[in-house]
Amino acid sequence: MRHDEEIGTPRGPARVDTDLPAGPPFALLVLGHGAGGDVEAPDLVAVRDAAVAAGVAVVRVTQPYRVAGRRAPAPAGHLDEAWTAVVAEVRRRHPAGPALVVGGRSSGARVACRTAVAVGADAVLALAFPLHPPGRPERSRAAELATGLPTLVVNGDRDPFGVPEAGPPVRVVVRPGERHDLRDDPTGTAGVVVDWLRGRGWASP
Repeated sequence: MRHDEEIGTPRGPARVDTDLPAGPPFALLVLGHGAGGDVEAPDLVAVRDAAVAAGVAVVRVTQPYRVAGRRAPAPAGHLDEAWTAVVAEVRRRHPAGPALVVGGRSSGARVACRTAVAVGADAVLALAFPLHPPGRPERSRAAELATGLPTLVVNGDRDPFGVPEAGPPVRVVVRPGERHDLRDDPTGTAGVVVDWLRGRGWASP
């Protein structure tokens, strides 16, 4: 079952696209988009399809600046504020058992990491986490992954934004031949995500 709606935030309305499995969901997975992209990115769509088929409720969140038609991203604090408001409302409307997994791709992954503890998440999914600006490894964002929560990072080995290092509780899966867009094999990326969810009991066997 699929539907979309707008949710008000302190930074303007955000849009949420919700896909529910046929039966009671094992978990609720909330995903955000990249800075200049949208929730129709190939990896986000593939993860949505595979997760819903595995009994997970999936909500893809479009940030207010994109709803307003702007491509330039809002400041980090504004993104975090809007996301936190949306996740709280989504969680209220769609209680999904014991697990709330927040995540997204690129900028959306950073937002999810920065706010994971505040929204009461059980885990984080980071697709194409941008470890540093291209060519600027000294400007590492690795600290954003240090949420203390189980975290799955899926990055391509050709990503110019770099690849984070694994370490408890952060698992890193490197996809051969993939760049930052993760569009060569989105089905394979989705398979990695669902296997991780299953391993934690958050998707159907």
